[in-house]
Amino acid sequence: MTTDRALAPEVASDYVEVAEDADTTAGSHDTTMEAVVELCKRRGLIFQSSEIYGGLRGAWDFGPLGAALKDNVKAAWKRDMIQLRGDVVQLDASILMHPRVWEASGHVEGFTDPLVECRTCNARFREDQVTQGDASTYECPRSDYSLCDFGPAKQFNLMFQTHVGPTMESGAAVWMRPETAQAMFVDFAHVQLTSRQKVPFGIAQVGKSFRNEIPPRNFIFRVREFEQMEMEYFVRPGTDEPWHEYWIQQRWDWYLRYGIRRDNLRIRPHAADELSHYAKRTVDVEYRFPFAWSELEGIANRTDFDLSRHAEFSGKDLSYFDPALDERYVPYVIEPAAGVDRSALAFLVDAYRDEEAPTAKGGTERRVWLQLHHALAPMKVAVLPLSRNEKLVPTATEVADILRPRWMIDYDETGSIGKRYRRQDEVGTPFCVTVDFETVEEDRAVTVRDRDTMVQERVAIDRLEAYLAERLDTPS
Repeated sequence: MTTDRALAPEVASDYVEVAEDADTTAGSHDTTMEAVVELCKRRGLIFQSSEIYGGLRGAWDFGPLGAALKDNVKAAWKRDMIQLRGDVVQLDASILMHPRVWEASGHVEGFTDPLVECRTCNARFREDQVTQGDASTYECPRSDYSLCDFGPAKQFNLMFQTHVGPTMESGAAVWMRPETAQAMFVDFAHVQLTSRQKVPFGIAQVGKSFRNEIPPRNFIFRVREFEQMEMEYFVRPGTDEPWHEYWIQQRWDWYLRYGIRRDNLRIRPHAADELSHYAKRTVDVEYRFPFAWSELEGIANRTDFDLSRHAEFSGKDLSYFDPALDERYVPYVIEPAAGVDRSALAFLVDAYRDEEAPTAKGGTERRVWLQLHHALAPMKVAVLPLSRNEKLVPTATEVADILRPRWMIDYDETGSIGKRYRRQDEVGTPFCVTVDFETVEEDRAVTVRDRDTMVQERVAIDRLEAYLAERLDTPS
């Protein structure tokens, strides 16, 4: 490892890179999207927004467990991208920004998709997602794809427009941000000065973004309201290529660290005609979803485009004086940009298991469970009295009170113990703690069941917190 912070650490890349024109039209996965969607709805992780009114396409609500999963994904990202580093600081910027921001960034003029409309059913689609006569590429409302007749493509701006103030005049129009990145460029000089960071350093942000997708699809993969985890890493020109390589490896490692199987992950470079206007080089971290290989995260070398454009449009100096080199320059930017929703979906799909498991009576039964990394699991521990017997409930409540200050836990006393185990398996709870009659009448110990192995171990209540901490709090 080099000791010069201005240079990218020397890393041995071990990610899987495929050709720029690699096939993304088909996935090959042992889990179906239907199974994952059904589990999410049944257990209240994720379900249709405004469902009692028929729902709104492209909008999804995250229930108690789904919200906890998203929180854990964001916490894992912040831990690795901010907490464990000394060269990245956090920003939480406003969703609404001055309209000139989006003119400078090129979004007003160029953030568009080609839209085609069927003359038969009036349904609208992205041109690149439609193959005339191929029903697998789009959803015709009439379900008679032979009748679809698409007109010429038209450019459609993906940004949502709204208004500030009491009137709807054109001067009051603003945009709902389509990405969190621009605030980190606009605030670069202020953040650098007040945080006393020196290039190279990063500004990271997690927040909501909005894109008027045509059409949203594949559950929470492509939606109109979503969360992003983005970081802009500012580097000296000339050091951008090794820093880009460094961040590709860092982000690859992050997905593996939190449980994504290597065979379901790959790096795909953008072809020359696919590159964004600001990019010198971009790669996508792609996951093999059941429907296709698709983007989880883009990692771009944005050069000095953004800082230079905002300096031009605002008239403000966004250059950086490097005291080590005694020179001033406009930094280049390396941008790892991931989606919270897409990451959560990938973790859910990759963790999904449907298999035969042994029963206490010596037979087998179907077991659906989520092998989520402990750090991502919505609930870490479930406390289960063997029954609702009045002798067991007080001790079970005592155990829950001991554990609750440290971890998110679930307390469940309804149904047979076997069914309660299965409920916890399905939402990925790593450990179940059972309070039985032996606990209250003999040994003040509980039975701890491991989700992955289903092995059960007897642990004294006064040792329980330490026992679980060894297994749940081990750093990733």
